Order: sequence, then C-alpha cells, then structure tokens
Amino acid sequence: MLQPELKFRRDKIRSLMAQQGIDAALITCNVNLIYTYGRVISGYVYLPLNSPALIFVKRPNTISGEFVSHIRKPEQIIEILKEKGLPQPTKLMLEGDELSFTEYNRLASLFPHAEVVNGTPLIREARSIKTPMEIEMFRRSGVSHAKAYQQIPSVYRPGMTDLELSIEIERLMRLEGSLGLFRVFGRSMEIFMGSVLAGDNAAAPSPYDFALGGEGLSEALPCSVNNSPLKEGQSFMVDLGGNFNGYMGDMSRVFSIGKLTDEAYAAHQTCIDIQNKIAEIAKPGVVCEDLYAIGVEMATKAGFADYFMGVGQQAKFIGHGIGLEINEAPVIAPRMKQELEPGMVFALEPKMVIPGVGPLGVENTWVVTKEGIEKLTLCQEEIIAL
Repeated sequence: MLQPELKFRRDKIRSLMAQQGIDAALITCNVNLIYTYGRVISGYVYLPLNSPALIFVKRPNTISGEFVSHIRKPEQIIEILKEKGLPQPTKLMLEGDELSFTEYNRLASLFPHAEVVNGTPLIREARSIKTPMEIEMFRRSGVSHAKAYQQIPSVYRPGMTDLELSIEIERLMRLEGSLGLFRVFGRSMEIFMGSVLAGDNAAAPSPYDFALGGEGLSEALPCSVNNSPLKEGQSFMVDLGGNFNGYMGDMSRVFSIGKLTDEAYAAHQTCIDIQNKIAEIAKPGVVCEDLYAIGVEMATKAGFADYFMGVGQQAKFIGHGIGLEINEAPVIAPRMKQELEPGMVFALEPKMVIPGVGPLGVENTWVVTKEGIEKLTLCQEEIIAL
C-alpha cells in the first residue's frame, strides 16, 4: 500500500489523539495493523504523536525498512525506544476493546509511568471516515461481488438443498477473488462468508446481531443454511460478504424457486421503495435514527410491520457501517444520534420474512458524498426466478 495513504491514515488517528492529550499508541490487532501499516503482522505499530511510526515485528522475518525493528517479545520495545532517544509517553492508548485482559495488562506494564487508556473507540472513529483509496477498494469489490451474483442462476439445479446451493455460490465468490474471511468487531458475532437463507429458515432467530438469522448446520455456528431442500414457491436470499481486498462490502439479493405469492412481491417492492426513499434523503448532517424511522414508517404503512427485519425476533436496525470489519460506524438504528459525514460507507438492508415463503428485500453498500449517498453495489434488485 502507498506510504502517503498510510501516513494520512495514521495522521487521522494522531489528530484525535491530540484532542485527548494522548502521546502515543501501541497497535497490535489485525484490522488496525492493516489500517495503519497496510498488512497483517505479528507485532506492533508504535505511533508517537509527533514523530514517525515505528514497526516492531515478530513474524514474518522478511520485513525490513528504516523504521522496522525485529523483536521476540514486546518488552524489547522499551529498549529500542531508549536507543532511539524517544521519550516515554505520559498518556498511552491501547486497543482495550480488542485485546485480551492478559495482553492488555502486559503491554500496559511496559509503560509504568504512563496513564494507559482504551484507544479502540478513537481508532474506530478514525476508520469510520474512509479515504478516497478505501472507497476505491469498495468500488472494486462491488464489481467482483456483482459478477459472482450474476452467475447464481447458472449453478442452481432442481432438487438442491440450501447447503448445496450455498457451496456453489461460495465457489463463485472465491473464483471472483473473495478472500473468504469475514471480519467482525467484538466477540458477539461469528459468520462464515455470509449466509444463504431459504424459506422459513430465514425466520429462525439468531443469537447474533443479524437482520435475519437462520438455524445453521450446528448449534456451534447457528446461522445460515440448515440443509433443507429448496422447494417450489420459496424465496432465498444470498447475503455473502464481499471481502475481495480486505474491505467488507455487503450485498443481498433475492431469488425464487418458481413463482411467489403476490404478498411476497409486494413486500419485496416495499423494501426497494424504503431503500430508494432513504437514498433520496440521506446526506451529510442527516441523523441515523431519522433514516431508521423512515424505514419503519414505510413498512408499517404498507402493512408489513410484523415481517420487517425478521418475524418473531426482529432486528432493530436497517443499516450498519462497514470497512475492514462488517460492523463499523454509523448504525442506522433507533437512538443513534450520529450524523452522516462524507466518506462514511454503510450497508443499507431493509428486509422482510413472509412465513411460508421466505426472505425478501435488498442490501447494498453506499458511500456518503458531499451531496448525498452513492450506491457501490450495482446488480439487479428485482426477484430473480429460477
């Protein structure tokens, strides 16, 4: 990755550090290493407020550079800082919401005279406004994502189970360049590539904070397919994540086995209408909870309140920020007072489940511009009959 881009990202973090009187950051979690150094390493980025970042690498042993030092353990960081004549920080931030208790305390103990604070919210704030290069990564991902989805009708065969179809779609995604890994912030969600939800399985409540859940193949990973046969008159939703370059693009599309009920088509159109209405209104300065309220109001007026964002257990959001992880800021949900800002990227996903039919709706990735929002995932949104 280009060094000017990485420096720009690090300077975004530094600007927020300065506002809180933080002298330095010690960064070691994968997504934050990608953000500040451009790649995953076993090691650390030490980010002083007023001097160049230093890279401390345990593995791999092939990395070199002016500001790179190879270490075996983090305690060596202090020795190297002294050798370079750098002062000890008086206020240091660590990734408190991401590190284990043991690792956090070990790293904090390296700086016994510093006030140590949790820097995770600060770094996530910096990451919530994407750079032009990051937005370009989303654009490229969206193209590959759409290419894979457009091939889905070619891999469907009558008599398939949802599992068999999901495997074929996952293969399409990998052939188009998907990295396969779906990164999630926090310990509350786990997912493999995404989900394919067919029929009433879409109504199965999930322990995870997903719009729609799915029973899954095992209680050890209760989401997505449950190895049920695909049947005439069912809908199925493909919601596989678009990680083609490290950035988590999000796109859902709906297919049907034959013809669906009139109610199902009306529900799907309502979701598209909700998306389009929000796209008209959303722009910098608009409050997230106001966009959520529009979606709920439109679903209610159309008579689908009981099916909106699930049935029985309904999700209380219709959109979420995305980036190096699938759950970033902003969140389109009630009580979310955050305003949209240029450079934010989020997934908007008004969805429904009609009992006896299955999931309906649409999900796309959007970037906030100076004037409004722009769709980055361009693919047919009407229900595709197989």
